[in-house]
Amino acid sequence: MQASRSPLLFKTIEFKRNKNEIIILDQTKLPEQEVYVSLKNVDDVYNAIKTMQVRGAPLIGVSAAYGLVLAARKKENIKKAASYLQSVRPTAVNLAWAIKRMMERATQSTDLYNDLLDEAEQIRQNDVLSCQKMGEHGSALVQNNACVMVHCNAGALATSGIGTALGVLYTAKAHGKQCTVYSCETRPLLQGARLTTWELTENGIETYVICDNMASTYMPDMDLVLVGADRIAANGDTANKIGTRGIAIIAQYYAIPFYVVAPVSTFDFACAAGNDIPIETRCEDEIRRFNTRNIVAERAKVCNPAFDVTPADLITGIVTEKGVLRPPFKQSIEKLRNNAK
Repeated sequence: MQASRSPLLFKTIEFKRNKNEIIILDQTKLPEQEVYVSLKNVDDVYNAIKTMQVRGAPLIGVSAAYGLVLAARKKENIKKAASYLQSVRPTAVNLAWAIKRMMERATQSTDLYNDLLDEAEQIRQNDVLSCQKMGEHGSALVQNNACVMVHCNAGALATSGIGTALGVLYTAKAHGKQCTVYSCETRPLLQGARLTTWELTENGIETYVICDNMASTYMPDMDLVLVGADRIAANGDTANKIGTRGIAIIAQYYAIPFYVVAPVSTFDFACAAGNDIPIETRCEDEIRRFNTRNIVAERAKVCNPAFDVTPADLITGIVTEKGVLRPPFKQSIEKLRNNAK
């Protein structure tokens, strides 16, 4: 099954009302194959998020919203479906944010299916617009012929739109700026190698992939670092894919600007600091096995946290759809919170 492609993008997600199904780009198949699959019930959505067929904090939120639409159509218990979906990945706050919006709409609804579908569409459209605005704000930070280091995938594959961190680069390109991107491979699931390099090269941006342990070698040549986020605390501490904190430390050592790019929905205003952010632990086999081959001694133990937390004092700025936040982050985030009410 193929989905239509815009001049810049593939489609990561689409709701087919006539068939009551969600069509997603299966990101576990990239870069070898561009495969679209159908999600027909809440279990399908849960498993797609869990196995990372669909991933990226904003896109997870959109997917869960559409998952509740499927539940409404099947006249399932919406509260139960919401609790089930919210449990699938604990770190990305966009998931809880989207589900909260859907449940607030449900409590006021007189036509549950159509009202929830309308709310899910609004969440998706807001994501698209937020990506565009972040791209505009962030592109001013990118000089022509810049060298940019990125980690994991914070692009169109992680959203409904042009992406967060990579959306900045697409917008810079649209404004006539050239850049060269160094993408960390992002062990153990290689989102940087598999996904970021695929979408950047698909969109005509010169890209090199580097092993994660090469970051310090190439950092002195960078003009800036751009990363996404899965949850941002009220003090600016930021959870992102494991390895981000190390890159931030290296960037500070070499005095390279380090920017986080994330929508307001990624801020957890009730979370005081990074120590309060729950960190998802994923299965050992992601590290133990490469394809089907065992690469770790069976008696060895494995640590596999999916995220780490970058302290706010390592972050130069946070690019949002409302503008670029600067230190001190407690004050700038509190102002953002007040403006978002």
